[in-house]
Amino acid sequence: MLDPKLFRDEAACKVTAERLAARGYQLDLNKVSEFEQLRKSLQTKTETLQSERNSLSKQIGQAKSKGEEAGDLLKTVGQLGEALKEVENRLVELQSKMRQFYYDIPNLPHETVPRGANDSQNQLTLTWGEIPQFAFTPKDHIDLGMALGWFDFEKAAQLSGARFVVMYGNAVRLHRALIAFMIDLHRREHGYKEVYVPYLVHEEALYGTGQLPKFAEDQFMTKGEQTHVLIPTAEVPVTNLVRDEIVEAESLPRRYVCHTPCFRREAGSYGKDTRGMIRQHQFEKVELVWIVKPEDSYKALETLSMHAQAVLQQLQLPYRVMTLCTGDIGFAAAKTYDLEVWLPAQSCYREISSCSNTEAFQARRMQARWRNPSTGKPELVHTLNGSGLAVGRTLIAIMENYQMEDGRIKVPEVLRPYLNQDEVLD
Repeated sequence: MLDPKLFRDEAACKVTAERLAARGYQLDLNKVSEFEQLRKSLQTKTETLQSERNSLSKQIGQAKSKGEEAGDLLKTVGQLGEALKEVENRLVELQSKMRQFYYDIPNLPHETVPRGANDSQNQLTLTWGEIPQFAFTPKDHIDLGMALGWFDFEKAAQLSGARFVVMYGNAVRLHRALIAFMIDLHRREHGYKEVYVPYLVHEEALYGTGQLPKFAEDQFMTKGEQTHVLIPTAEVPVTNLVRDEIVEAESLPRRYVCHTPCFRREAGSYGKDTRGMIRQHQFEKVELVWIVKPEDSYKALETLSMHAQAVLQQLQLPYRVMTLCTGDIGFAAAKTYDLEVWLPAQSCYREISSCSNTEAFQARRMQARWRNPSTGKPELVHTLNGSGLAVGRTLIAIMENYQMEDGRIKVPEVLRPYLNQDEVLD
């Protein structure tokens, strides 16, 4: 959520509207003005009534100390109390409406984010690795997996519907090896603290990280006496570990690595990537989350991105990094790098990780703060997150980039210790 101060001054509000327009969001300035005028009016009335009540309360005390009658004053104080309660209730109701309105406003793009309307205007930042050359026509992961007996999409559809998969044998081994390799890399070489979190969370957690209320249709929710949400990403529970906390400066930065399944309805993506494992309702990720001091967050974003890239480099998978433009960055992000891995069968790069700095956008929603030692006062932290990496898409990339003419899959050298030193999987 953006700082409410951005909407209280007319000049600041216009600047905010211009920055939001760059990412395709049109701020309703009339609505903001209406809210602010009513808020100021109610706050002024509240303060006036409180002041009058306090003044009369003092008079009552003085009258009683002199043995004088104070019945009329007591009656007036009672009337002021009722009026004050009514105004306070109206203010609380207004603040609730304002909070819901501001919850739907996305983050402001950082000044270094390139301007653009959609993903066609994202900026190429770097490319890494050599695109493999095959002496045969490379197959996609679906044909490879079906021929090897690794995937069964029909059985998954019988069990759960479209966009699920059942994996067998060496596919499962490779999937599990990737998870262990990624966690070990981030924990041992990059210094992350591994964490295990619940896969079911309260709705408040998704309000904290920005998935709600904006993306309610994308969430799987339970039914019953108490509603839980199946996490769409480990970012949700891990970032919420600092919700309603004031952390000490010496404990920052906090860097977490977490493996979880992820559950997404993929609302609005019908017809896209319906074949195979590119876009599924259930998949797994190794997620990286940073909690940092505000002045450190953009340096942290560069480091976070490099840590995600290190996975691809050690797996020897060609990729590129794109800086997302204002029209393509996510709702909560101020700046995002997308890592896109090369898929030979599609002859294109596909997203495998997004690394984002949300600045104080999530922290303000969660009231996640740190104590600044120079002032002794609590201030909002900055939060960052990124996939390190999406496991299913990494599996796909290995299958397609390491495929052999006979349909078997070579094993990247760094994964062999996790696969009993097997060099080829069939």
